[in-house]
Amino acid sequence: MATTAKSRLSSLVAHFIPTSASPSPDAPSTSRPSWQNYTHTLSPTYFLPRAAAIEPAALAIYHVTANKKILRRSYGEAADRARGFAYFLLKRGYKRVGILAPNTPAFLEAMFGIGAAGAVSVAINYRLKTGDIAYIFEHAEADLVVVDAEYAHLLEDYKKANPSVPVIVDTDTDAVEGELSGPFDEAVTEGLRWDRENGGKGWSGLVTSVGDENGIISLAYTSGTTARPKGVEYTHRGVYLAALGNVIESSLNPPTGRCRYLWTLPMFHATGWTFHWAVTAVRGTHYCLRKIDYPEIWRLLKEEKITHYNAAPTVNTLLCTAKEAEKLPVPVRVTVAASPPTPHLFEQMTNLNLHPIHTYGLTETYGPITKGYILPEWDEIPEKEKYKKMARQGHGFVTSEAVRVVKTDQPDGVIIDVERDGKEIGEIVFSGNICAKGYYNDPEATRKLWLGGVNHSGDLAVWHPDGAVQIMDRAKDIIISGGENISSVALEAMLATHPDILECGVVAVADSHWGERPKAFITIAQGKTVKGEDVIDWAKHQSAISKFMVPREVEIVDELPKTSTGKVKKNILREWAKGADRSDK
Repeated sequence: MATTAKSRLSSLVAHFIPTSASPSPDAPSTSRPSWQNYTHTLSPTYFLPRAAAIEPAALAIYHVTANKKILRRSYGEAADRARGFAYFLLKRGYKRVGILAPNTPAFLEAMFGIGAAGAVSVAINYRLKTGDIAYIFEHAEADLVVVDAEYAHLLEDYKKANPSVPVIVDTDTDAVEGELSGPFDEAVTEGLRWDRENGGKGWSGLVTSVGDENGIISLAYTSGTTARPKGVEYTHRGVYLAALGNVIESSLNPPTGRCRYLWTLPMFHATGWTFHWAVTAVRGTHYCLRKIDYPEIWRLLKEEKITHYNAAPTVNTLLCTAKEAEKLPVPVRVTVAASPPTPHLFEQMTNLNLHPIHTYGLTETYGPITKGYILPEWDEIPEKEKYKKMARQGHGFVTSEAVRVVKTDQPDGVIIDVERDGKEIGEIVFSGNICAKGYYNDPEATRKLWLGGVNHSGDLAVWHPDGAVQIMDRAKDIIISGGENISSVALEAMLATHPDILECGVVAVADSHWGERPKAFITIAQGKTVKGEDVIDWAKHQSAISKFMVPREVEIVDELPKTSTGKVKKNILREWAKGADRSDK
Protein backbone atom coordinates (compact mmCIF):
# COMPACT_ATOMS: atom_id res chain seq x y z
CA MET A 1 0.00 0.00 0.00
CA ALA A 2 2.73 2.43 1.02
CA THR A 3 4.63 1.61 -2.16
CA THR A 4 1.57 2.36 -4.33
CA ALA A 5 1.01 5.72 -2.58
CA LYS A 6 4.67 6.59 -3.02
CA SER A 7 4.57 5.77 -6.73
CA ARG A 8 1.44 7.89 -7.19
CA LEU A 9 3.11 10.84 -5.45
CA SER A 10 6.17 10.42 -7.63
CA SER A 11 3.95 10.44 -10.69
CA LEU A 12 2.28 13.67 -9.54
CA VAL A 13 5.61 15.33 -8.82
CA ALA A 14 6.72 14.53 -12.36
CA HIS A 15 3.92 16.77 -13.67
CA PHE A 16 5.38 19.77 -11.82
CA ILE A 17 9.13 19.11 -12.00
CA PRO A 18 10.59 18.23 -15.41
CA THR A 19 12.64 15.05 -15.38
CA SER A 20 15.59 17.01 -16.78
CA ALA A 21 15.71 18.98 -13.51
CA SER A 22 17.66 16.14 -11.94
CA PRO A 23 20.99 15.00 -13.34
CA SER A 24 21.21 11.41 -14.55
CA PRO A 25 23.21 8.98 -12.37
CA ASP A 26 26.02 8.81 -14.92
CA ALA A 27 26.17 12.57 -15.60
CA PRO A 28 29.57 14.22 -15.04
CA SER A 29 30.06 15.95 -11.69
CA THR A 30 30.19 19.38 -13.36
CA SER A 31 26.63 19.11 -14.69
CA ARG A 32 23.90 21.01 -12.90
CA PRO A 33 20.10 20.86 -12.84
CA SER A 34 18.55 22.53 -15.85
CA TRP A 35 16.82 25.19 -13.75
CA GLN A 36 20.26 26.45 -12.79
CA ASN A 37 20.97 27.16 -16.44
CA TYR A 38 18.68 30.16 -16.04
CA THR A 39 20.55 31.69 -13.12
CA HIS A 40 24.01 32.94 -12.37
CA THR A 41 25.57 34.44 -9.30
CA LEU A 42 25.76 38.22 -9.26
CA SER A 43 28.89 40.33 -8.94
CA PRO A 44 29.18 43.97 -10.04
CA THR A 45 32.80 43.43 -11.09
CA TYR A 46 31.41 41.94 -14.30
CA PHE A 47 30.28 45.39 -15.45
CA LEU A 48 33.83 46.53 -16.30
CA PRO A 49 35.00 43.69 -18.60
CA ARG A 50 31.54 43.75 -20.18
CA ALA A 51 31.86 47.49 -20.93
CA ALA A 52 35.37 46.99 -22.33
CA ALA A 53 34.17 44.12 -24.53
CA ILE A 54 31.31 46.17 -25.96
CA GLU A 55 33.01 49.56 -26.38
CA PRO A 56 36.74 49.35 -25.68
CA ALA A 57 37.35 52.81 -27.18
CA ALA A 58 34.57 54.55 -25.23
CA LEU A 59 35.76 57.18 -22.76
CA ALA A 60 35.71 55.66 -19.29
CA ILE A 61 37.63 58.29 -17.29
CA TYR A 62 38.24 62.04 -17.52
CA HIS A 63 40.42 63.52 -14.78
CA VAL A 64 42.55 66.55 -13.99
CA THR A 65 45.51 64.90 -12.27
CA ALA A 66 47.55 66.06 -9.29
CA ASN A 67 50.17 67.36 -11.75
CA LYS A 68 47.44 69.39 -13.51
CA LYS A 69 47.22 67.31 -16.67
CA ILE A 70 43.97 66.21 -18.28
CA LEU A 71 43.87 62.42 -18.36
CA ARG A 72 41.48 60.55 -20.64
CA ARG A 73 41.30 56.77 -20.40
CA SER A 74 39.19 54.40 -22.49
CA TYR A 75 37.24 51.44 -21.18
CA GLY A 76 39.78 49.12 -22.74
CA GLU A 77 42.61 50.87 -20.89
CA ALA A 78 40.74 51.11 -17.59
CA ALA A 79 39.81 47.43 -17.73
CA ASP A 80 43.42 46.47 -18.42
CA ARG A 81 44.63 48.47 -15.42
CA ALA A 82 41.99 47.01 -13.09
CA ARG A 83 42.90 43.54 -14.38
CA GLY A 84 46.58 44.21 -13.75
CA PHE A 85 45.91 45.27 -10.18
CA ALA A 86 43.76 42.18 -9.63
CA TYR A 87 46.57 39.87 -10.74
CA PHE A 88 49.00 41.78 -8.54
CA LEU A 89 46.74 41.03 -5.56
CA LEU A 90 46.40 37.37 -6.56
CA LYS A 91 50.15 36.96 -7.08
CA ARG A 92 50.89 38.30 -3.61
CA GLY A 93 47.89 36.83 -1.84
CA TYR A 94 46.29 40.03 -0.54
CA LYS A 95 42.69 39.63 0.66
CA ARG A 96 41.73 42.88 2.41
CA VAL A 97 42.74 46.07 0.65
CA GLY A 98 42.39 49.50 2.24
CA ILE A 99 41.99 52.64 0.12
CA LEU A 100 42.73 56.16 1.39
CA ALA A 101 42.33 58.55 -1.52
CA PRO A 102 40.19 61.28 -3.11
CA ASN A 103 38.19 60.68 -6.29
CA THR A 104 40.92 59.47 -8.64
CA PRO A 105 41.25 56.97 -11.48
CA ALA A 106 43.39 54.75 -9.24
CA PHE A 107 40.55 54.60 -6.69
CA LEU A 108 38.10 53.52 -9.39
CA GLU A 109 40.48 50.96 -10.92
CA ALA A 110 41.42 49.58 -7.52
CA MET A 111 37.77 48.95 -6.61
CA PHE A 112 37.29 46.80 -9.71
CA GLY A 113 40.66 45.11 -9.31
CA ILE A 114 39.96 44.18 -5.70
CA GLY A 115 36.61 42.65 -6.63
CA ALA A 116 38.17 40.79 -9.57
CA ALA A 117 40.76 39.25 -7.23
CA GLY A 118 38.01 37.98 -4.92
CA ALA A 119 39.29 40.33 -2.21
CA VAL A 120 37.50 42.86 0.00
CA SER A 121 37.87 46.64 -0.37
CA VAL A 122 37.96 48.96 2.63
CA ALA A 123 37.71 52.56 1.38
CA ILE A 124 37.71 55.16 4.14
CA ASN A 125 37.42 58.89 4.69
CA TYR A 126 40.73 60.73 4.40
CA ARG A 127 39.31 63.52 6.59
CA LEU A 128 39.27 61.27 9.66
CA LYS A 129 41.78 61.64 12.46
CA THR A 130 44.85 59.43 12.16
CA GLY A 131 43.73 57.37 15.15
CA ASP A 132 40.39 56.56 13.53
CA ILE A 133 42.11 55.68 10.25
CA ALA A 134 44.42 53.29 12.09
CA TYR A 135 41.49 51.78 14.00
CA ILE A 136 39.47 51.11 10.84
CA PHE A 137 42.27 49.45 8.90
CA GLU A 138 43.15 47.34 11.94
CA HIS A 139 39.51 46.39 12.59
CA ALA A 140 39.04 45.47 8.92
CA GLU A 141 42.24 43.37 9.05
CA ALA A 142 43.69 45.11 6.01
CA ASP A 143 46.76 43.35 4.61
CA LEU A 144 47.52 46.08 2.02
CA VAL A 145 46.72 49.79 1.80
CA VAL A 146 46.54 51.95 -1.33
CA VAL A 147 47.02 55.64 -0.50
CA ASP A 148 47.08 58.83 -2.55
CA ALA A 149 50.42 60.62 -2.21
CA GLU A 150 48.74 63.73 -0.75
CA TYR A 151 47.39 61.70 2.17
CA ALA A 152 50.24 59.28 2.79
CA HIS A 153 51.21 61.13 5.99
CA LEU A 154 47.88 60.15 7.56
CA LEU A 155 49.12 56.55 7.76
CA GLU A 156 52.08 57.29 10.02
CA ASP A 157 50.35 56.09 13.21
CA TYR A 158 48.98 53.04 11.43
CA LYS A 159 52.35 52.09 9.95
CA LYS A 160 54.09 52.33 13.32
CA ALA A 161 51.60 49.87 14.83
CA ASN A 162 51.41 47.68 11.69
CA PRO A 163 54.87 47.69 10.08
CA SER A 164 54.24 44.43 8.26
CA VAL A 165 51.31 45.78 6.21
CA PRO A 166 52.62 47.17 2.88
CA VAL A 167 51.49 50.55 1.57
CA ILE A 168 51.20 51.36 -2.14
CA VAL A 169 51.26 55.06 -3.03
CA ASP A 170 49.39 56.47 -6.02
CA THR A 171 50.95 59.66 -7.40
CA ASP A 172 47.88 60.51 -9.52
CA THR A 173 49.75 61.72 -12.57
CA ASP A 174 49.11 61.28 -16.28
CA ALA A 175 52.06 58.86 -16.54
CA VAL A 176 51.71 55.08 -16.24
CA GLU A 177 55.43 54.39 -16.38
CA GLY A 178 58.69 56.28 -15.99
CA GLU A 179 59.71 59.00 -13.58
CA LEU A 180 56.24 60.53 -12.97
CA SER A 181 54.51 57.21 -12.37
CA GLY A 182 54.37 55.65 -8.93
CA PRO A 183 54.04 52.42 -6.95
CA PHE A 184 50.39 51.90 -7.91
CA ASP A 185 51.30 51.99 -11.60
CA GLU A 186 54.15 49.58 -10.90
CA ALA A 187 51.74 47.20 -9.17
CA VAL A 188 49.45 47.27 -12.22
CA THR A 189 52.38 46.55 -14.53
CA GLU A 190 53.59 43.71 -12.29
CA GLY A 191 50.14 42.12 -12.35
CA LEU A 192 49.81 42.33 -16.12
CA ARG A 193 53.25 40.81 -16.55
CA TRP A 194 52.46 38.00 -14.12
CA ASP A 195 49.28 37.18 -16.07
CA ARG A 196 51.22 37.01 -19.36
CA GLU A 197 53.84 34.74 -17.82
CA ASN A 198 51.19 32.40 -16.41
CA GLY A 199 49.04 31.62 -19.41
CA GLY A 200 47.56 35.04 -20.23
CA LYS A 201 44.06 34.23 -18.98
CA GLY A 202 42.98 37.86 -18.86
CA TRP A 203 39.57 38.45 -17.32
CA SER A 204 38.66 34.76 -17.62
CA GLY A 205 41.11 34.06 -14.81
CA LEU A 206 39.48 36.56 -12.47
CA VAL A 207 36.34 36.71 -10.34
CA THR A 208 33.43 38.19 -12.26
CA SER A 209 30.83 35.60 -11.24
CA VAL A 210 31.41 34.60 -7.63
CA GLY A 211 30.81 31.26 -6.02
CA ASP A 212 28.88 32.92 -3.19
CA GLU A 213 27.08 36.09 -4.21
CA ASN A 214 26.35 36.77 -0.53
CA GLY A 215 30.06 36.96 0.18
CA ILE A 216 31.55 40.30 1.17
CA ILE A 217 32.95 42.57 -1.57
CA SER A 218 33.38 45.76 0.49
CA LEU A 219 33.37 47.09 4.03
CA ALA A 220 31.94 50.60 4.28
CA TYR A 221 32.65 52.24 7.62
CA THR A 222 30.19 54.53 9.38
CA SER A 223 31.31 58.01 10.37
CA GLY A 224 31.80 57.20 14.06
CA THR A 225 30.87 60.69 15.34
CA THR A 226 29.49 59.33 18.62
CA ALA A 227 31.09 55.88 18.80
CA ARG A 228 33.71 53.73 17.13
CA PRO A 229 33.13 53.39 13.35
CA LYS A 230 31.38 50.18 12.33
CA GLY A 231 32.20 48.18 9.19
CA VAL A 232 29.04 47.70 7.15
CA GLU A 233 29.19 44.49 5.13
CA TYR A 234 28.40 44.90 1.42
CA THR A 235 27.81 41.72 -0.58
CA HIS A 236 28.39 41.06 -4.29
CA ARG A 237 24.64 40.55 -4.77
CA GLY A 238 23.71 43.66 -2.78
CA VAL A 239 26.10 45.94 -4.68
CA TYR A 240 24.97 44.50 -8.03
CA LEU A 241 21.31 45.16 -7.28
CA ALA A 242 21.95 48.56 -5.66
CA ALA A 243 23.92 49.59 -8.75
CA LEU A 244 21.14 48.50 -11.08
CA GLY A 245 18.67 50.34 -8.85
CA ASN A 246 20.73 53.51 -9.27
CA VAL A 247 20.92 53.02 -13.04
CA ILE A 248 17.12 53.03 -13.13
CA GLU A 249 16.25 55.53 -10.40
CA SER A 250 18.90 58.11 -11.37
CA SER A 251 18.22 57.60 -15.10
CA LEU A 252 21.88 56.88 -15.86
CA ASN A 253 21.05 55.46 -19.29
CA PRO A 254 19.82 58.51 -21.25
CA PRO A 255 17.84 57.87 -24.45
CA THR A 256 20.51 59.66 -26.49
CA GLY A 257 24.20 60.21 -25.86
CA ARG A 258 26.28 58.84 -23.00
CA CYS A 259 26.06 59.33 -19.24
CA ARG A 260 28.73 61.84 -18.15
CA TYR A 261 28.89 61.41 -14.40
CA LEU A 262 30.75 63.94 -12.23
CA TRP A 263 32.24 62.55 -9.01
CA THR A 264 31.28 65.26 -6.53
CA LEU A 265 30.25 62.56 -4.05
CA PRO A 266 33.29 61.04 -2.29
CA MET A 267 34.06 57.61 -3.70
CA PHE A 268 34.70 56.35 -0.17
CA HIS A 269 31.27 57.33 1.16
CA ALA A 270 29.17 54.14 1.29
CA THR A 271 31.37 52.99 -1.62
CA GLY A 272 30.20 55.99 -3.62
CA TRP A 273 26.58 54.84 -3.26
CA THR A 274 27.65 52.01 -5.68
CA PHE A 275 28.05 54.50 -8.56
CA HIS A 276 31.51 53.05 -9.37
CA TRP A 277 29.59 50.09 -10.71
CA ALA A 278 26.37 51.80 -11.81
CA VAL A 279 28.06 54.26 -14.19
CA THR A 280 30.27 51.49 -15.56
CA ALA A 281 27.22 49.28 -16.15
CA VAL A 282 25.92 51.81 -18.70
CA ARG A 283 29.41 52.53 -20.10
CA GLY A 284 29.25 56.11 -18.87
CA THR A 285 32.21 58.43 -18.41
CA HIS A 286 33.54 58.90 -14.88
CA TYR A 287 34.61 62.52 -14.38
CA CYS A 288 36.88 62.14 -11.37
CA LEU A 289 37.30 65.18 -9.12
CA ARG A 290 40.02 65.40 -6.46
CA LYS A 291 38.13 67.96 -4.36
CA ILE A 292 34.99 70.07 -4.36
CA ASP A 293 35.83 73.15 -6.42
CA TYR A 294 32.74 75.13 -7.44
CA PRO A 295 34.29 77.07 -10.35
CA GLU A 296 35.71 73.78 -11.69
CA ILE A 297 32.35 72.05 -11.29
CA TRP A 298 30.64 74.80 -13.28
CA ARG A 299 33.38 74.57 -15.94
CA LEU A 300 32.75 70.84 -16.29
CA LEU A 301 28.99 71.31 -16.31
CA LYS A 302 29.29 73.81 -19.16
CA GLU A 303 32.27 72.60 -21.21
CA GLU A 304 32.08 68.83 -20.71
CA LYS A 305 28.28 68.75 -20.73
CA ILE A 306 27.96 66.73 -17.53
CA THR A 307 24.67 64.85 -17.45
CA HIS A 308 24.63 63.53 -13.85
CA TYR A 309 26.15 64.12 -10.46
CA ASN A 310 25.33 63.24 -6.84
CA ALA A 311 25.58 65.71 -3.99
CA ALA A 312 24.26 66.57 -0.55
CA PRO A 313 21.94 69.57 -0.18
CA THR A 314 24.73 71.78 1.20
CA VAL A 315 26.91 71.18 -1.90
CA ASN A 316 23.98 72.06 -4.14
CA THR A 317 23.23 75.16 -2.07
CA LEU A 318 26.77 76.47 -2.51
CA LEU A 319 26.81 75.46 -6.17
CA CYS A 320 23.60 77.38 -6.84
CA THR A 321 24.98 80.53 -5.17
CA ALA A 322 28.43 80.41 -6.79
CA LYS A 323 29.23 83.42 -8.98
CA GLU A 324 29.66 81.07 -11.98
CA ALA A 325 26.09 79.78 -11.65
CA GLU A 326 23.84 80.23 -14.66
CA LYS A 327 21.01 78.30 -16.22
CA LEU A 328 22.38 75.43 -18.27
CA PRO A 329 21.13 74.85 -21.83
CA VAL A 330 20.29 71.18 -21.20
CA PRO A 331 19.01 69.47 -18.04
CA VAL A 332 21.42 67.84 -15.60
CA ARG A 333 20.07 65.11 -13.35
CA VAL A 334 21.23 65.59 -9.77
CA THR A 335 20.76 62.81 -7.24
CA VAL A 336 20.31 64.59 -3.91
CA ALA A 337 20.72 62.72 -0.62
CA ALA A 338 22.76 62.62 2.63
CA SER A 339 20.47 65.01 4.55
CA PRO A 340 16.89 66.21 4.03
CA PRO A 341 16.77 68.98 1.38
CA THR A 342 14.44 71.96 1.48
CA PRO A 343 11.73 72.74 -1.08
CA HIS A 344 13.44 76.13 -1.56
CA LEU A 345 16.66 74.42 -2.66
CA PHE A 346 14.80 72.31 -5.21
CA GLU A 347 13.26 75.45 -6.64
CA GLN A 348 16.70 77.09 -6.91
CA MET A 349 18.19 74.03 -8.60
CA THR A 350 15.36 73.64 -11.08
CA ASN A 351 15.71 77.27 -12.13
CA LEU A 352 19.32 76.49 -13.13
CA ASN A 353 18.27 73.34 -15.05
CA LEU A 354 19.75 71.15 -12.30
CA HIS A 355 16.88 68.70 -11.93
CA PRO A 356 16.82 67.01 -8.52
CA ILE A 357 16.32 63.29 -8.09
CA HIS A 358 15.58 63.07 -4.41
CA THR A 359 16.81 59.85 -2.78
CA TYR A 360 17.42 58.76 0.79
CA GLY A 361 19.37 56.00 2.43
CA LEU A 362 22.13 55.02 4.82
CA THR A 363 25.53 53.41 4.75
CA GLU A 364 23.58 50.33 5.89
CA THR A 365 21.52 50.42 2.66
CA TYR A 366 24.35 50.84 0.13
CA GLY A 367 23.42 54.53 -0.03
CA PRO A 368 20.08 55.40 -1.71
CA ILE A 369 17.14 53.09 -1.06
CA THR A 370 14.15 55.42 -1.51
CA LYS A 371 13.18 57.95 -4.16
CA GLY A 372 10.76 60.85 -4.22
CA TYR A 373 9.01 60.12 -7.49
CA ILE A 374 7.81 63.25 -9.31
CA LEU A 375 4.31 62.56 -10.61
CA PRO A 376 2.74 64.16 -13.73
CA GLU A 377 -0.31 65.39 -11.80
CA TRP A 378 1.94 67.58 -9.66
CA ASP A 379 2.18 69.95 -12.63
CA GLU A 380 -1.43 70.90 -11.91
CA ILE A 381 -0.83 72.01 -8.30
CA PRO A 382 0.73 75.28 -7.08
CA GLU A 383 4.49 75.36 -7.65
CA LYS A 384 5.35 75.78 -3.96
CA GLU A 385 3.27 72.73 -3.10
CA LYS A 386 5.02 70.73 -5.83
CA TYR A 387 8.45 71.49 -4.37
CA LYS A 388 7.20 70.47 -0.92
CA LYS A 389 6.16 67.09 -2.32
CA MET A 390 9.51 66.76 -4.11
CA ALA A 391 11.29 67.20 -0.74
CA ARG A 392 9.69 64.04 0.67
CA GLN A 393 11.83 60.90 0.83
CA GLY A 394 9.24 58.93 -1.13
CA HIS A 395 9.02 55.19 -1.84
CA GLY A 396 11.36 52.22 -1.84
CA PHE A 397 13.72 51.58 -4.79
CA VAL A 398 12.79 49.25 -7.62
CA THR A 399 15.36 46.71 -6.33
CA SER A 400 14.22 46.98 -2.72
CA GLU A 401 11.10 46.14 -0.78
CA ALA A 402 8.68 48.89 0.23
CA VAL A 403 9.93 51.30 2.88
CA ARG A 404 7.91 51.38 6.11
CA VAL A 405 7.43 53.65 9.12
CA VAL A 406 6.88 51.82 12.41
CA LYS A 407 5.86 52.74 15.93
CA THR A 408 8.67 53.54 18.34
CA ASP A 409 6.81 52.87 21.59
CA GLN A 410 6.92 49.09 21.21
CA PRO A 411 9.14 46.48 22.89
CA ASP A 412 12.32 45.53 21.03
CA GLY A 413 11.54 43.40 18.01
CA VAL A 414 7.83 44.29 17.83
CA ILE A 415 7.12 45.88 14.44
CA ILE A 416 3.81 47.73 13.97
CA ASP A 417 3.24 50.25 11.19
CA VAL A 418 2.13 53.80 11.98
CA GLU A 419 -1.01 55.21 10.40
CA ARG A 420 -0.57 56.50 6.86
CA ASP A 421 -1.97 59.88 7.77
CA GLY A 422 1.09 62.12 7.38
CA LYS A 423 0.89 62.90 11.09
CA GLU A 424 1.89 59.96 13.28
CA ILE A 425 5.67 59.90 13.71
CA GLY A 426 7.60 56.62 13.71
CA GLU A 427 10.93 55.15 12.65
CA ILE A 428 11.81 54.38 9.03
CA VAL A 429 12.76 50.72 8.52
CA PHE A 430 13.87 48.75 5.47
CA SER A 431 14.06 45.19 4.18
CA GLY A 432 15.02 43.49 0.96
CA ASN A 433 17.89 43.14 -1.47
CA ILE A 434 19.83 46.32 -0.76
CA CYS A 435 20.03 46.18 3.00
CA ALA A 436 23.52 45.44 4.30
CA LYS A 437 24.27 42.04 5.74
CA GLY A 438 25.41 43.45 9.08
CA TYR A 439 28.44 44.89 10.82
CA TYR A 440 31.81 43.19 10.47
CA ASN A 441 32.91 41.43 13.66
CA ASP A 442 30.12 43.04 15.68
CA PRO A 443 27.28 40.57 16.29
CA GLU A 444 25.60 42.70 18.97
CA ALA A 445 25.38 45.79 16.73
CA THR A 446 24.11 43.55 13.91
CA ARG A 447 21.42 42.13 16.21
CA LYS A 448 20.24 45.65 17.10
CA LEU A 449 20.30 46.75 13.47
CA TRP A 450 17.97 43.89 12.52
CA LEU A 451 15.63 43.81 15.55
CA GLY A 452 12.29 42.38 14.45
CA GLY A 453 13.66 41.35 11.07
CA VAL A 454 13.87 44.89 9.64
CA ASN A 455 16.81 47.23 9.11
CA HIS A 456 16.46 50.16 11.54
CA SER A 457 17.36 53.66 10.33
CA GLY A 458 17.06 55.72 13.52
CA ASP A 459 15.30 58.39 11.41
CA LEU A 460 11.87 59.62 12.47
CA ALA A 461 9.28 60.19 9.76
CA VAL A 462 5.60 60.31 8.87
CA TRP A 463 3.89 58.08 6.31
CA HIS A 464 1.60 59.91 3.89
CA PRO A 465 -1.65 58.43 2.51
CA ASP A 466 -0.03 58.04 -0.94
CA GLY A 467 2.66 55.77 0.56
CA ALA A 468 5.48 58.33 0.54
CA VAL A 469 7.58 58.74 3.68
CA GLN A 470 8.87 62.07 4.91
CA ILE A 471 11.68 62.48 7.42
CA MET A 472 10.98 64.68 10.41
CA ASP A 473 14.34 64.23 12.11
CA ARG A 474 16.91 61.90 13.57
CA ALA A 475 15.59 60.61 16.90
CA LYS A 476 18.38 62.42 18.74
CA ASP A 477 17.69 65.72 16.92
CA ILE A 478 13.99 66.12 17.78
CA ILE A 479 13.55 69.16 20.06
CA ILE A 480 10.92 68.73 22.79
CA SER A 481 9.86 72.20 23.93
CA GLY A 482 7.07 72.54 26.46
CA GLY A 483 5.65 69.18 25.40
CA GLU A 484 5.71 70.07 21.68
CA ASN A 485 7.90 68.12 19.29
CA ILE A 486 9.89 70.42 17.01
CA SER A 487 11.54 68.93 13.95
CA SER A 488 14.92 70.56 13.40
CA VAL A 489 14.66 69.51 9.74
CA ALA A 490 11.32 71.27 9.28
CA LEU A 491 12.52 74.41 11.07
CA GLU A 492 15.71 74.49 8.95
CA ALA A 493 13.61 74.20 5.79
CA MET A 494 11.48 77.18 6.82
CA LEU A 495 14.42 79.34 7.89
CA ALA A 496 16.14 78.60 4.56
CA THR A 497 13.38 80.52 2.75
CA HIS A 498 14.70 83.77 4.23
CA PRO A 499 16.25 85.59 1.26
CA ASP A 500 19.50 86.40 3.08
CA ILE A 501 20.20 82.97 4.62
CA LEU A 502 22.56 80.64 2.80
CA GLU A 503 22.55 77.61 5.15
CA CYS A 504 21.26 76.82 8.60
CA GLY A 505 21.51 74.19 11.30
CA VAL A 506 19.14 73.92 14.27
CA VAL A 507 19.78 72.13 17.58
CA ALA A 508 18.19 71.96 21.01
CA VAL A 509 19.49 73.99 23.93
CA ALA A 510 18.42 73.67 27.54
CA ASP A 511 15.65 75.98 28.78
CA SER A 512 14.63 76.34 32.44
CA HIS A 513 10.97 76.87 31.55
CA TRP A 514 10.36 74.81 28.39
CA GLY A 515 12.93 72.07 28.97
CA GLU A 516 14.40 72.59 25.51
CA ARG A 517 14.19 75.24 22.82
CA PRO A 518 15.68 75.55 19.33
CA LYS A 519 18.80 77.54 18.53
CA ALA A 520 19.73 78.28 14.92
CA PHE A 521 23.22 78.67 13.48
CA ILE A 522 23.17 80.34 10.07
CA THR A 523 25.50 81.43 7.30
CA ILE A 524 24.68 84.50 5.24
CA ALA A 525 24.43 84.72 1.46
CA GLN A 526 27.19 86.66 -0.27
CA GLY A 527 26.63 90.41 -0.19
CA LYS A 528 23.99 90.26 2.58
CA THR A 529 24.27 91.78 6.07
CA VAL A 530 21.25 90.45 7.97
CA LYS A 531 21.52 90.16 11.77
CA GLY A 532 20.29 87.38 14.01
CA GLU A 533 17.57 89.53 15.60
CA ASP A 534 16.30 90.43 12.11
CA VAL A 535 15.85 86.74 11.33
CA ILE A 536 13.97 86.19 14.60
CA ASP A 537 11.66 89.14 13.84
CA TRP A 538 11.05 87.76 10.34
CA ALA A 539 10.31 84.31 11.75
CA LYS A 540 7.76 85.75 14.18
CA HIS A 541 5.92 88.10 11.83
CA GLN A 542 6.54 87.23 8.18
CA SER A 543 7.25 83.50 7.92
CA ALA A 544 5.03 80.43 8.16
CA ILE A 545 6.91 79.25 11.28
CA SER A 546 4.64 78.41 14.22
CA LYS A 547 5.26 80.57 17.28
CA PHE A 548 6.43 77.70 19.48
CA MET A 549 9.08 76.82 16.86
CA VAL A 550 10.61 80.29 16.51
CA PRO A 551 14.21 80.16 17.77
CA ARG A 552 15.06 82.60 20.56
CA GLU A 553 18.67 82.63 19.39
CA VAL A 554 19.99 82.90 15.83
CA GLU A 555 23.78 82.95 15.66
CA ILE A 556 25.61 83.93 12.51
CA VAL A 557 28.73 81.87 11.75
CA ASP A 558 31.23 81.88 8.89
CA GLU A 559 30.76 78.19 8.14
CA LEU A 560 28.73 75.27 9.46
CA PRO A 561 30.66 72.16 10.53
CA LYS A 562 30.04 69.35 8.03
CA THR A 563 30.90 65.77 7.26
CA SER A 564 32.77 64.79 4.10
CA THR A 565 29.43 64.36 2.31
CA GLY A 566 28.05 67.73 3.35
CA LYS A 567 25.86 66.78 6.31
CA VAL A 568 25.79 69.37 9.06
CA LYS A 569 27.43 67.97 12.19
CA LYS A 570 24.67 68.48 14.74
CA ASN A 571 26.85 67.02 17.50
CA ILE A 572 29.35 69.85 16.94
CA LEU A 573 26.58 72.48 16.89
CA ARG A 574 25.32 71.15 20.23
CA GLU A 575 28.82 71.57 21.64
CA TRP A 576 29.02 75.09 20.21
CA ALA A 577 25.72 75.93 21.88
CA LYS A 578 27.28 74.91 25.20
CA GLY A 579 30.24 77.21 24.61
CA ALA A 580 32.77 74.68 23.32
CA ASP A 581 35.93 75.70 21.49
CA ARG A 582 35.26 76.17 17.76
CA SER A 583 38.78 75.88 16.44
CA ASP A 584 38.25 72.24 15.36
CA LYS A 585 35.22 71.77 13.13
